[in-house]
Amino acid sequence: MLNKNEVAPGFSAVNQNNKVVKLSDYKGNKNVILYFYPKDDTPGCTVEANQFTELASEFAKVDAVVIGVSKDSCESHRAFIDKFGLKVDFLADTSGELCDVYGVWQEKEKNGVKKMGIVRSTFLINKESMLVDISYGVTADGHAQEMLDKVNKM
Repeated sequence: MLNKNEVAPGFSAVNQNNKVVKLSDYKGNKNVILYFYPKDDTPGCTVEANQFTELASEFAKVDAVVIGVSKDSCESHRAFIDKFGLKVDFLADTSGELCDVYGVWQEKEKNGVKKMGIVRSTFLINKESMLVDISYGVTADGHAQEMLDKVNKM
């Protein structure tokens, strides 16, 4: 698990458009809300992505960019964006490397069955690439507003 007030692990991954995105791209000019979610176009993930999209202009006003991460492919992310008109970039962590580095790939239990999966988690990274807030096991509904409130308090 990561800790607040330490340097966020760097990353380099492709987004929905097969464009390489790096944490260092934002250093000095943007706060980053890096949120991990289990799967494109599923109920909770859709609620969360739609709510981040609804607040996209508010995040932009406070120099913040929202980036979603799952193990889905670029093509899956593109279809997800197109289906719901999303205004969030999504990274395709198909290898799971980013999930491992951020500690979100964990054992989960559903209906008595244990399996590995992405624990819905969000990391608020400031313009200096420091971890300001870490939230593991978040609830999708209302989470975007919680994150906007946290950015506004920085």
